[in-house]
Amino acid sequence: MLSSPEDLLVFEYDAGFDRNAPSAVVVPGTAEEVAGVVRAARDAGVGVVPRGAGTGLAGGSIACGGAVVVSTSRLRRILAIDQESRAALVEPGVVNLDLSNAARRHGLFFAPDPSSQRVSTIGGNIGNNAGGPHALRYGSVVQHVLGIEMVLADGTIASFGGRAPDLPGYDCVPLIVGSEGTLGIVTKAWVRLLPVPEHVHTFLALFPDIETGALAASRIVAAGIVPAAMEMLDRTTMGALNAAFDAHLPEEAGSLLLIEVEGLTEECTAQVARIEAICAAAGAFGARTAATAEERELLWKARKLGYAALARIKPNNYLHDAVVPRTRIPEVLRQVNAIAERYGYVTANMFHIGDGNLHPILLFDARTEPIERVMRASAEILRVAVDAGGMLSGEHGIGIEKDEFMRWVFSEDDLGAMRRARDAFDPDGRMNPGKILPGGEHCAAIATTRAKRALAGEMWV
Repeated sequence: MLSSPEDLLVFEYDAGFDRNAPSAVVVPGTAEEVAGVVRAARDAGVGVVPRGAGTGLAGGSIACGGAVVVSTSRLRRILAIDQESRAALVEPGVVNLDLSNAARRHGLFFAPDPSSQRVSTIGGNIGNNAGGPHALRYGSVVQHVLGIEMVLADGTIASFGGRAPDLPGYDCVPLIVGSEGTLGIVTKAWVRLLPVPEHVHTFLALFPDIETGALAASRIVAAGIVPAAMEMLDRTTMGALNAAFDAHLPEEAGSLLLIEVEGLTEECTAQVARIEAICAAAGAFGARTAATAEERELLWKARKLGYAALARIKPNNYLHDAVVPRTRIPEVLRQVNAIAERYGYVTANMFHIGDGNLHPILLFDARTEPIERVMRASAEILRVAVDAGGMLSGEHGIGIEKDEFMRWVFSEDDLGAMRRARDAFDPDGRMNPGKILPGGEHCAAIATTRAKRALAGEMWV
């Protein structure tokens, strides 16, 4: 167990801006040890917060109200890869990319690929229902979890689902995926694996501005084509990537679409031709194709390092995760950029345009610019997305970052039903207290939580 102030320091934050130290950190190595910790915490009347790699952006692994953090970093074994059933049994501390790399030796892969996949773990991916660029075709994590072993709030170990699909009884697996540790601590999971596609074609389409790129993306999907991935980068992001990593992205483009199609060779060839024609008709002025696997890796490396590259512009940023209808993207982005301009922030856009999952990024310097001001601008951006018929999160989760905004999209009856579902698993509210649902007091002492609560009430219409 870790309890000294210097040890606890690294567990008081994730990749977001909320901060709060746990009372202690425990690092169990087996499901039975996890159960023992949960029982001890229950007997002591202490909350429990599961934590994976700490790459979350919504404050989901921040300990509130004197809770104990249970780190799953030692639970990192791939227990089985069943090639015939196309499934793998893994512990929650397995790194996302490590699972895919291990599966590829069997001609398989794990489809969910968040940008943090080199470091984020399966437990955290399950907790937040992570997505990634390839969620457009393959769906987010909930589509790829078959079964879960989980330690419940009373310390018992329960199993839900399993290796075989469509088991009888209540299907609790989709409820657990995305529950952010509020129902229990995942200790094992059966996950679905997919066969490596025969052919992959990755290319860039260049556009003069965001509007024409967004128009092309909408037309591609409207034509009945669902690429494996379709990402958009704006001029700000491309410039940062060129400066940081010499990515050789075209400086003259206002935006680009990074598009990938997968499947049979003939199918891919036909789809690429149709996509290129649609892009040209929408205003694309150029295209680049990855001729080799190495070039494909470089294109995806550029996309997934974009977040880090933006630090060359400003040392801090606030990354959003709203989802809007695809046809509303140009309008929403205009409003987002207007908000950033009004507050004086540089904004960058790098997001999953295929499924409308926006990631507008406000760039700022926390040494001279107060976080409360950035939070106000961020709340306005979320309000724009909700008013456009969108949702608060596509893959990052709610945590304590957006819990107070849940009333913008759910009625009190809706939220009451969610609370009753949570209470069925955890009647005392000790599993990851203060997360997802608004109005709780566990995290009220955190300054950023108080600020967000005030903003949520001010903008609640």
